[in-house]
Amino acid sequence: MTGVADEVEARKRAFDPVVDANTRLLMLGSLPGEASLKAGQYYAHSRNGFWRLVGGVIGCPDLAGQPYPDRLDILKAHGIGLWDVIAEAERIGSLDTAIRLPRHADLKGLIAALPALRAIAFNGGKAAREGARVLGPEAEGITRLTLPSSSPAMARPLAWKAERWAAITPFLA
Repeated sequence: MTGVADEVEARKRAFDPVVDANTRLLMLGSLPGEASLKAGQYYAHSRNGFWRLVGGVIGCPDLAGQPYPDRLDILKAHGIGLWDVIAEAERIGSLDTAIRLPRHADLKGLIAALPALRAIAFNGGKAAREGARVLGPEAEGITRLTLPSSSPAMARPLAWKAERWAAITPFLA
């Protein structure tokens, strides 16, 4: 039997979006995992490949080794924004399959506030499915891409993921 304290701890909340008026590509995850929530940083789990993958695409292979605020500044300088599709949900642990009772982020509102936005890249299938629920079948003039998840739970080699993440390159120029 779970108590009220356990139920409260199971409710997770996403971070604020990291965007500016020059955001051309919005990268959307599902909901931060436990390591990220504890650190207060996007993609903080040491085995998550996000920073290495995006660093490879933008030509900054040492991105993962930069201080977190610098990483965010580097992304913004390359026209990349970050956020999550789910604003809050119940979840024990970090797996997307454990997400229950999601409340979606205001993606339409954010998109409307980004005049330079050209594409949305979903970091994994769960983010793409939940994003489609929020955005509907099409977003006018905005390309949507589903990338393989950067999570270590998506057990594919980083090189395999990197080949597919290269699809975001045309939206960064």
